[in-house]
Amino acid sequence: MDAGQLIGIIVGFVVVLAIIAVAIVFSRKRKVDADRNRAAEIREKAKADEITAREREAKAARAEAEAQEAEVNAERLRQEARGRQQEAGTVRSGAQEQLRKADEMDPDVVTSRRGDASARGDASARDETTGDASSRGARAGRDRNGPDRVAGDDGTRNRGEDPNKGDRPRNL
Repeated sequence: MDAGQLIGIIVGFVVVLAIIAVAIVFSRKRKVDADRNRAAEIREKAKADEITAREREAKAARAEAEAQEAEVNAERLRQEARGRQQEAGTVRSGAQEQLRKADEMDPDVVTSRRGDASARGDASARDETTGDASSRGARAGRDRNGPDRVAGDDGTRNRGEDPNKGDRPRNL
């Protein structure tokens, strides 16, 4: 091997090394550029996700505000309902008071204050003053049908029934 060949081999080897070095530099540069591009894409995606997160937070805040507003409205409606119930109770008690006054004025209605029942000597009226449970239905009928009438009373007892039926205890 002579010196020219040896120099040719060395130059060839150096050229190959130079080519390999340039290839490595370019590949690293490509990798760095690719990493930069990938990092930029990730940053853009992160920004988009941040915007989405803010939008969702804003929607959640709006939903929370709407829920609080609904709670306030519900409480206002509850208070309004309570007020209306109280008004209805007041009107009802006023109506009952008017009915009580009308009953006191009406000579056909027996009240415990006037004592009309004991003055008449009426047996059904005596039951009314004692508060006998069996005569309550008769009282209601008498109040509607007149002072001395019992609902269904036509001067005789119910036909086909035992006249002493109400006087005897029933065996069960």
